[in-house]
Formats: sequence, C-alpha cells, structure tokens
Amino acid sequence: MEPIDTTDRQLLTLLRRDGRASVTALAAELGLSRVTVKQRMARMQASGVIRRFTVETTDAQDEGIKAISMLEVAGTKLEPIKRALARMPEVTDLHSTNGNWGLVAQTRSASLSDFDSLLNRIGRIDGVVSVETCLLLSRIV
Repeated sequence: MEPIDTTDRQLLTLLRRDGRASVTALAAELGLSRVTVKQRMARMQASGVIRRFTVETTDAQDEGIKAISMLEVAGTKLEPIKRALARMPEVTDLHSTNGNWGLVAQTRSASLSDFDSLLNRIGRIDGVVSVETCLLLSRIV
C-alpha cells in the first residue's frame, strides 16, 4: 500500500463525512483542481486505501440484531478463522486486536434465532477457543 500524505488524509476526512460529495466540492474544499482530486481518489482506490463507498442508515432503518463478538483464537488457526468469518454474510466488520481476543467481529442477524445460529456456527469454527458477545442496543455516535 502506498503511503498517503496530509492532503490525502484531508480528502479521506471529507469523504468519511460525505462519501457522495462531488469531486468539484471536494476540490473546492481542498483548494485543488478536480483532476488532482480524481487522481488522488483513483490512486487510493487502486492501492486499497479506499476499499469501498457505503451507506450509513438510521437505527429505524437498520433493523435486526447487531452484536460485537470477541474471539479468542488458537494462534496457528488465525488465517483460516479470518477466512471463515469473512465468508459469513452476517459478519459486517472484522478486526484483529491485541490482548486476550485475537479477533473482534461485528455481526447483524435478522432475528434472535438467526443470531443464535450464527453464534453456534462461529463457536464451531476450528481454532475458535472462546467467544464473548455483546448485543448492540442503540447507536450513540
């Protein structure tokens, strides 16, 4: 992955705030030409700095059971566990971490029975030593 500079960081901040902002608006905010902004965005997409553009919905539109699961994993099994979790459509975010937990997964399930099934599937993945899960009740920020 290519290193990014201060201008790239400023562009990323603006895109995090509004991923649908026009290139013209971004260029004006940064004091750059449209062409320069488009080139920077294309470079960051090609190098993987920008992975996707997404939509954030309100809780009212965001139905389902949301949770965070902290997974203790056997060290030699980390990569296969990451691949298995990444294939599960209910896993919306997956992060490596430090401390007792090797991975943290954010999940979304349609119902409590689907959530229960998901937890059972995660717990049966070879190399998952233990799982601690917290339901996400309401979004604050």
